[in-house]
Amino acid sequence: MANKNGGFIGTDGLDAPDAPTAVTPTAGDTSVSVAFTAPTDTGTSAITGYVAQVSTDGTAYSAGSGTGTSSPITVSSLSNGTSYTAKVWAINAYGTSAPSGASSSFTPATPAYAMVAGFGSGTVNIDRFNIVVQANAADFGDLTTGRNSGNVMSSSTRTVFSCGRDASNPFFNTLDYVNPTSTGNATDFGDAAYARQFGAQFGSSTRGFGAGAEGGNQGAPKYQAYDNIGFITFASTGNETDFGDLTHICQVCNGLSSTTRGVRSGGYDGTGGGSVETNVMDYVTMSSAGNATDFGDMTLARRSHGACSSATRGLNAGGYTGSANTNSIDYITIASTGNATDFGDLNDGSGYSPIGGLNTRAASSPTVAAFIDSGNAIQTTTIASTGNATDFADLTGTSSDAFMMNSNAHGGLS
Repeated sequence: MANKNGGFIGTDGLDAPDAPTAVTPTAGDTSVSVAFTAPTDTGTSAITGYVAQVSTDGTAYSAGSGTGTSSPITVSSLSNGTSYTAKVWAINAYGTSAPSGASSSFTPATPAYAMVAGFGSGTVNIDRFNIVVQANAADFGDLTTGRNSGNVMSSSTRTVFSCGRDASNPFFNTLDYVNPTSTGNATDFGDAAYARQFGAQFGSSTRGFGAGAEGGNQGAPKYQAYDNIGFITFASTGNETDFGDLTHICQVCNGLSSTTRGVRSGGYDGTGGGSVETNVMDYVTMSSAGNATDFGDMTLARRSHGACSSATRGLNAGGYTGSANTNSIDYITIASTGNATDFGDLNDGSGYSPIGGLNTRAASSPTVAAFIDSGNAIQTTTIASTGNATDFADLTGTSSDAFMMNSNAHGGLS
């Protein structure tokens, strides 16, 4: 019942409203949207507004506050990564209701943005889309120089585009970066150890890695394959530093990570100048330097595939098997070693084709994997389950070459 605030003997009191019910939070970026059901008993005066307040300990509801005249109410200036609960109060001319029951806990977080660059034949375009909100990508800004076939390494606050080539064919050692949570053009970061394309990418919250790749001048009889692993430190700018070597020379490979391990998968086995797809995976501990160790094998040998992860599970998807494109997705548990297990399929069979097909690329939030492998279509799947990918949204343009893709919320950052 409404709180009694006053009244004469023999008459009704002047009542505040009953408490709101069904308080439901939806976390955002440093904010929460608090939905609720208005009380049926509004007291003896119409409700004039509501107050939503949040708490980090479930007792003192003073960590943030918002007001409004109806549901929902937004509470801003919260801390990403901090867990909160919310309560709501109703107000009329005669007072304030008792508090609602506490909501379930919620944790504000930076949006999981996938950053896509170099789609088209070496363009400067950068696109961005939210991996967990179904909407088409939007224009973000431009690279410092147009290119494709490079790597993308990302922390939660810096996305670094590494190397690649352009339409006139030379390879680049360029490193440039953006803040994925804002929009704008890229800024110079430093230089990679050598000019290259088609390497593996993975990283943690502090370091970004490039591994393997092919280098040399476009148009040469055979591109040079590498086993090098190099890294950058996101918080600073500067040139790439040597980390160690992969278990063997490879190119057109890919990578994924947990918070501690980086895993390189597949590609051409370039040992002895060969161009045969491999199913080999190897890994490093990202906080130290040293050579990679064998992890296990993918379900099939492939190159030009997409790779992404949650903090615990890594996915390899699409690509080219040496005789055909594949739509296969397989997965590994990153904390252990061993062979990959079948996960499901992409919703088409695109991959890299010798007659002009495209590379599969992938990016992830802590829970959702996003893939692009042809045209402008984006498809997604839930990492913790198994099953086929489904259509999600579209890029702003059409990908016609080997583009670059990663996110600010991948498994290495969780």
